[in-house]
This record gives sequence, structure tokens and C-alpha cells, in this order.
Amino acid sequence: MKTMIKSATVLFAATVLSVNAFAQEAKKPASPPATATGKVKDANITIAYSSPSVKGRTIWGGLEPYEKVWRAGANEATTFETDKDITVQGKKLAKGKYSFFLIPKESGIWTVIFNKEAKQWGAYKYEESKDALRVDVKTKALPATQEALAYKINSNGFTMDWDKISVPVEIK
Repeated sequence: MKTMIKSATVLFAATVLSVNAFAQEAKKPASPPATATGKVKDANITIAYSSPSVKGRTIWGGLEPYEKVWRAGANEATTFETDKDITVQGKKLAKGKYSFFLIPKESGIWTVIFNKEAKQWGAYKYEESKDALRVDVKTKALPATQEALAYKINSNGFTMDWDKISVPVEIK
């Protein structure tokens, strides 16, 4: 009888631990929030985004269609904030907080958008009339697949890297 009680207790404990571990795993978001911060020249830059993963999918021209405004991440629109006036790809951008969008293009020349409406869900209510700045950038091929979308700030600006594409944005 004691052996049966011990066995039942061990089985119960294992079941509880398994269910708890599964619940913990289920709580992790598919596209976790992330932030990239850094300094470019004398401007402090913050990019807040949600980071989706490739997961074996066709990203460019598939999950994210060409020629369509994309939130440059997942969930809420990505935001870009600078505490100083800057020059992006040779064009002026006033200090402030913006939503950040991209228009992927099969040609490799993508459109980068800084929109005055910083708080918005995805690109569903995006309005071109609220753009503060639009510039074109030439993408670069990554040497290896970048599984999770990542923004990286460097001394020349920042990049958005995901799948096999890097989108470098120059800031002065």
C-alpha cells in the first residue's frame, strides 16, 4: 500500500510539474518585445519593436508582401525615437518619436518611413499624410539567415536584419 501511495504521489508531482512547465512555455510571446538603444553622433536613438522569427517561412514576398507598407516588426508598429535633430539618408528628421515602417521591394531598394503617429497597431491605420520622412535605402544580403528580427544601432545609423536581408539606414 505504501508503495502505491508513493507511486501515486510521484506521478501526481510529475504531472503538476509538466503542466506548470507547459504553461510557462505557452506564456512566451511568439514575437517578444525588444529594444535597441545607442548613440549615433550626439543623438540618443531608441528603437522599440516586437521580434518575429522566420520559422521556416518565406518572409520577403511571402509573409511580408513586396510593395506594401509593413510595420517593420510584429504587433504594434515599431517606434523610432531620437533626442536630437538628425539627418537620415541625407534628409532632415526633427527630434521626436515616430512609428517606423518599411516598404519591402523585390528590387532591393526599400522605402523607409518615419511617421508622426507614433502609437499605432501594425500598419492597419497607417496614413501617408502623417509621414515626417520617406527615404529609399539599398538592402544588403546577410551571410547567414537571421532567425529573429533584430535592430542594431551602430556609429553610422542602424540596421534591421531579418531572414537573409539587412536594411541599413544611415544617420548623420
